[in-house]
Amino acid sequence: MAENILEIKHLVAGYETRLGSLLAVDDLSFSLAKGEFIGIAGESGCGKSTLAYAIMSLLEDNGMIFSGEINFKGKNLVGLKKADLKKMRWDQMSMVFQSAMNALNPVLKISDQLVDVMQAHQKGISVKKARQKAAEMLELVDIPVDRLDAYPHQLSGGMKQRVMIAMAMILNPDLIIMDEPTTALDVVVQRNIIKKIEELRIKFDFSVIFITHDLSLLVEISDRLAIMYAGKIIEFGQAQRIYEQPEHPYTKGLMNSFPPLLGDLEEFGGIPGKPPDLLKPPAGCRFYPRCEKRMDICHQKMPDLINTGQERQTACYLYQGGHK
Repeated sequence: MAENILEIKHLVAGYETRLGSLLAVDDLSFSLAKGEFIGIAGESGCGKSTLAYAIMSLLEDNGMIFSGEINFKGKNLVGLKKADLKKMRWDQMSMVFQSAMNALNPVLKISDQLVDVMQAHQKGISVKKARQKAAEMLELVDIPVDRLDAYPHQLSGGMKQRVMIAMAMILNPDLIIMDEPTTALDVVVQRNIIKKIEELRIKFDFSVIFITHDLSLLVEISDRLAIMYAGKIIEFGQAQRIYEQPEHPYTKGLMNSFPPLLGDLEEFGGIPGKPPDLLKPPAGCRFYPRCEKRMDICHQKMPDLINTGQERQTACYLYQGGHK
């Protein structure tokens, strides 16, 4: 079994506001093996992006890690000096940001932005050699080399997103975090980008954390799935098993929110209600106010994330002495 490249232990992260501390990531623990692909899914506001930015130490000014550990290649990143973190980013771990439209500098050519990444981390590399590497990376993500000196506005949305993937890979990192990399793209382009990510992962053996609200994107390429709700992981396990037999009522609700490709037309209403206010989360299970299967105990104490068989973990009293 491959060794773990990332181990997160009891991570608590969020934001200081005038109304108090908002814990967008609340006591999360999981590990990621070398070459593994973990998908993280959940509704907007459940803490997925905060988790990604916490791992990369890129939280906003009012964002902070309150407690826990982020062990990357045996080194705890929490409390590490900014200079040391800066050296690691893009060299050992990188990120594809949510919106390529905003992540790329609109007044710089693609070549300048790719070359800048290499010169910032590989001291002494010549512009010629850096441009050659940039051209090779564009070819890997299926962008013609003649677009090297194009400006971002001259590329389609899908091409810009592939440029971001090329930028994240250009220094051969061990871990790439992808925060909703296919948002706002049509389904055909989404599919092409997902296939390209999978091809590159197999070829270069890097690990991936892929964040999305769209579970259907993750099933085929993820090794494992983590379902997040209100700052917590409420189901975690092998992707295909979760897709075929979701256990947590929230996971089932997410699955039922996507229409099948075949069969009769049906009306989909989604999950009733809305996610809780993380400044004042409900007592007990955070999904309690929206859950059709709720019991009295659900309102009293948050269920633990426990093993429910076949390398599956679920935080639900239905699987902890309740009614299946």
